[in-house]
Amino acid sequence: MTLSAPHADTPVLSGMFTPKLLTVLREGYTLQHLRADVIAGATVAFVALPLSMAISIGSGAKPENGLYTSIVGGFLISALGGSRFQIGGPAAAFITLVATTTATYGLQGLMFATMMAGVVMLAIGYCRLGAYVKYIPHPVTIGFTAGIALTIAAGQLHDFLGLTLDNEPAAFAPKLQALWGALASVNPAAAAVSALCVAIFLLMRRLAPKFPGLIAVMALAAVVVWALKLPVETIGTRFGDVPSLPPLPHWPDFPIARLPELVPSAIALALLGSIESLLSAVVADGMTGRRHRSNCELVAQGYANIACGLFGGICATGTVARTATNVRSHAHGPVSGMLHAIFLLFFMMAAAPLMKLIPLVALAAVLIIVAWNMVERSQIAAILRLDRAETVVLAATFLLTLFRDLTSGIVVGVALGSLLFMHRMARSVEVTQNEDFDDDDRDDSQEPRGPYETSDSDDTLVYRVAGPFFFGAAGTVAEVLERIGQTPKNFIVDFSAVPFIDVTGVEAMAGVVRKASASGARVAFAGANASVASALRLNGMTPDKVDYCATVAGARAMTATAARDGLAKSLPEG
Repeated sequence: MTLSAPHADTPVLSGMFTPKLLTVLREGYTLQHLRADVIAGATVAFVALPLSMAISIGSGAKPENGLYTSIVGGFLISALGGSRFQIGGPAAAFITLVATTTATYGLQGLMFATMMAGVVMLAIGYCRLGAYVKYIPHPVTIGFTAGIALTIAAGQLHDFLGLTLDNEPAAFAPKLQALWGALASVNPAAAAVSALCVAIFLLMRRLAPKFPGLIAVMALAAVVVWALKLPVETIGTRFGDVPSLPPLPHWPDFPIARLPELVPSAIALALLGSIESLLSAVVADGMTGRRHRSNCELVAQGYANIACGLFGGICATGTVARTATNVRSHAHGPVSGMLHAIFLLFFMMAAAPLMKLIPLVALAAVLIIVAWNMVERSQIAAILRLDRAETVVLAATFLLTLFRDLTSGIVVGVALGSLLFMHRMARSVEVTQNEDFDDDDRDDSQEPRGPYETSDSDDTLVYRVAGPFFFGAAGTVAEVLERIGQTPKNFIVDFSAVPFIDVTGVEAMAGVVRKASASGARVAFAGANASVASALRLNGMTPDKVDYCATVAGARAMTATAARDGLAKSLPEG
């Protein structure tokens, strides 16, 4: 049996907002494909179950809020998304930001902020801005991910060691001080169970890497605590029973008058969600050779987060670990992600009474393991070893994320990365003087001319600009070109190696032309592409003031002819 999407030849299916689900159905979906997606979906659900609860608790919410997110958000992200293998749900990268929002505005305020973030994601996607996320420098993503990971790990030490804390600060430095002061209250039973959880996970990863080790950690910890009646806090003792079904969609109970206060949090959630989801999609592309549709993916994230807020969930995004598990489990397409959400719903319905027995130390151990895996240690070592400038970008992003907030880390990191890029681009722009850069008319037997060869036939100087002529390089280029003084009668600028020119570059050229004209030199531009020539003309360098030629040879011929005509007119008649 093969399922096919109707009207597969319609133009909509090839658009950038066409979900990958429709693409898969159009290709033909067989029972063999369904079998592969069922196995992959079940495997991912086993991984997502402990992560969803752990991330939700770490974010200041209840465990069921994370399950709602994986069920509702995960289903919609797979059904509507632009990635074939993306798995959606609560992400560890959100913990710090979500916890801050929850602490400030409460759980209902977080749900409203999640819905607002969904609207922002829809706007980013429908405005086709998804492709710009890829311009975030790699050291920035590595830096803020490492900062988030360390923050997550610090936030779990309270439960991991069973510490007694009256008030745990949200900021990283005060948190460490509070944890240090509470070390005397370590619960030996909790610390022992935590160590057991980490040991079990490491052993499972070594002996049975394909087995869902996080589920094993959670289950064995629950059995040990229950059987030995250890004085360790569980989900039931802190949060009560876990519901067996998600609630019906409802409007979050948050004052409408306070919605403007949520705007900064919503924008931060939307930006982080966009970055995280597209990075996850890129990872899936690299593992499978497929290509995702970035704008379609962001639109799906937007609808999913709006739905999560209505169903009592927290922020949803694409998740790297679950997506990679989906790929390694040989999923065929988005149906596996939809099935993963359905399996989680079945688990919740069947095992909700047992979930209250899960020790919080086990979930803390799960998050510490996740935090350890988040840090790209090999990438950090490569950046530290190879590039000092990018090391500064990495360090600034990491430290600001850790000691201030994620938004500051990303903004400053991107700004520093942009400045570094512009500096390197400006240094790549070259201005060289040459008699003739047009080699098309030269015989192969002729020797090439030297770069500073002087003219033996006329007073013409040719300068070649190579590279993007933008504001970072405009000053350097103008400084070189303005050295012409009153020596040449003809002045040619070769733009054939200039891909684009911005307003600052155009204005710099206008100043050069004015100075050359004032000294009596004739100016010609050679080889400018359509966009560069248009920009120059629009700023006053029209053909009546500057000669435009396709080649340097043509410009030389034109200036020579003009010089002869001018000489003939200046001679007395007869």
